[in-house]
Amino acid sequence: MDRGRQGKARSAKQGAVNWPGTLLGGRPQSREDLRYHLRSRSAHELWLVIVDASASTRRHRALTDAKGLLAQLFDDAYRQRARMALLTASGQSPAWQVQGLKAAKSLAGWLEQLGAGGGTPLLAALTEAGHWLAARRKRYPTEQQRLLVITDGRLKTITGLPLLECPGLLVDIERGSIRLGRAQELAAELQLEYRHIDRL
Repeated sequence: MDRGRQGKARSAKQGAVNWPGTLLGGRPQSREDLRYHLRSRSAHELWLVIVDASASTRRHRALTDAKGLLAQLFDDAYRQRARMALLTASGQSPAWQVQGLKAAKSLAGWLEQLGAGGGTPLLAALTEAGHWLAARRKRYPTEQQRLLVITDGRLKTITGLPLLECPGLLVDIERGSIRLGRAQELAAELQLEYRHIDRL
């Protein structure tokens, strides 16, 4: 990680806190770890977002609330001129929505149409994301990559996970009286920070 560029992104000590950017950088341990919205152009960043939109995420408004988080994230990415990659996991196989393009306001339209249904090809999405990130690192070695995974963790198995080598955050959207709690285990296996959406 290029600590010089990371330090530059944190150089502003006032203004609105960029919470998605802060959390994507890991759990803040002190005020120095907070990231703020910068007026000047920030370092070149890529935010890869994987959204689990399987049928189980319809329960208890899970996906609906996740859309609110995504809307904020897209807005922050647009303001910071970050590049976005967006991969959805639903139906039979994962599908790319955006691959490394500058965040645009058009993502809001896609978000409005996002619905849940079908199976949970999240493991396939993670594997595909791992290959894509590795290829992109070779092409853009100085790019600062961040990963956000939004899922309820309702998978039959979490074995055979890829090594993503990308810091980031897993947001657990599982709700209800009976919870499997697999999202936290998934985050640990992927070496990602873990947060439940109700605590964000």
